[in-house]
Amino acid sequence: MLKLRMLVALSGCLALGPLVAQEAPPPAPLDVPQVAVPAGQDQAPPPLEVDVTGGISAPMPIAIPIMPTPAVQSTPAGSTDDLGRQMAEIVTADLKNSGLFTPLQPGQLRAVVFPEVTAPAYDYWGGTGAQALVQGFVRSNGDGTLTVGCYLYDVFSKIELARQGFVVQPSDWRRAAHKCADTVYTRLTGEGPYFDSRIVYVSETGPKNKRIKRLAIMDQDGANHRFLTNGQSIVLTPRFAPNQQSIVYMSYVGDQPAIYVYDLASGRQRKVVQGVSLTFAPRFSPDGRSILFSMAQSGNTDLYRVSAQGGSPQRLTNSPGIDTGGSYSPDGSRIVFESDRGGSQQLYVMNADGSNQRRISFGGGRYGTPVWSPRGDLIAFTRIAGGFKIGVMNADGGGEKLLTDAWGDEGPSWAPNGRVLTFLRSAQGSGRSQVWSVDLTGVNERRIGTPLDGSDPSWGPVRP
Repeated sequence: MLKLRMLVALSGCLALGPLVAQEAPPPAPLDVPQVAVPAGQDQAPPPLEVDVTGGISAPMPIAIPIMPTPAVQSTPAGSTDDLGRQMAEIVTADLKNSGLFTPLQPGQLRAVVFPEVTAPAYDYWGGTGAQALVQGFVRSNGDGTLTVGCYLYDVFSKIELARQGFVVQPSDWRRAAHKCADTVYTRLTGEGPYFDSRIVYVSETGPKNKRIKRLAIMDQDGANHRFLTNGQSIVLTPRFAPNQQSIVYMSYVGDQPAIYVYDLASGRQRKVVQGVSLTFAPRFSPDGRSILFSMAQSGNTDLYRVSAQGGSPQRLTNSPGIDTGGSYSPDGSRIVFESDRGGSQQLYVMNADGSNQRRISFGGGRYGTPVWSPRGDLIAFTRIAGGFKIGVMNADGGGEKLLTDAWGDEGPSWAPNGRVLTFLRSAQGSGRSQVWSVDLTGVNERRIGTPLDGSDPSWGPVRP
């Protein structure tokens, strides 16, 4: 767990006051309160904001110069001056990839000396066309940790909008950069953070008819990649637990498809439901206490719920055909799922106990892989009609909108803030798959780099 502490005395100069610990036990997220505005600023700043609907066509120009250091020192992660450069690059990439910001090019960025971090050269930055300015610093501490400061300024109003400070182990320097980007993003957009998060997915390699599939995990930008399983058994549909300490997925251990839980700390795996065959499509409940999954018995497939610790499953659906792909609403009160009970694959919603089942998809083609937005307002899905496309609809089925238009896009998963989706994109012909993302405008698409082919991506919560 990242150890972050708030810098509480960063006003007017860089003399640091006491550090207040902000470490929260999992699964509760870290509560980092906003720091008061500097002394002498007796009114709230005007609302410099990004229009999240129109921002794609007119992204905000923003300056993110290299973060200076008060003294160049070596750390296990590199020298503090090099870390300042790399952190600025990560903040730049995060904000650019959101599609809502246009970072200034390196040639437009001037070097910032350490005392200037809290005293910006507003006249210079105003001349570059930047509307917002992100400045920060990196300092090595005597106990081996790093202090990272992050400041956001309104260039034209010449005021500070936000500040955050973090004390991290050198190995977690990238997370401090993502936290800084999240600070900027949330202050300027009014939306929730998502840069300091991870994606679990299935890494694929080998010929088309004999694919090796391994669980893999990475930061949302593709960094810090590592494999979790060795590929001896096929794995599918990994999903994070809400506390991010484990992953539930389906595996063909011994050629018997069943759901397992993988503990990230120990690397141990355990089968969830004993004594049955063909369990698949698992997903944790929002409180992490239950696992929703599908089970095939006697030619029929229904949705079931079981304790995350295992035990006897509770049946939730009982209709002819295949009911699968269940996903809880954020409050845990309802479930969206796919079913072919009416003759074609469509989306249905029911109460968490299985009552009040009703169809919500009525467009052309078939619908699958539904997943409820963490905001609770939308449901993402795969629409199959002349190809596979990612779309969203309101929770009642109205307002349907397709976000992608490639040949083989499927299996959406929401970013923690409910604005961005990751998904699998398959190439026509070869069938090779890659991990992509798209936002709710449908305009800002990007590929998330993986060492090998990738499928079944699932976005985890913001890290504590």
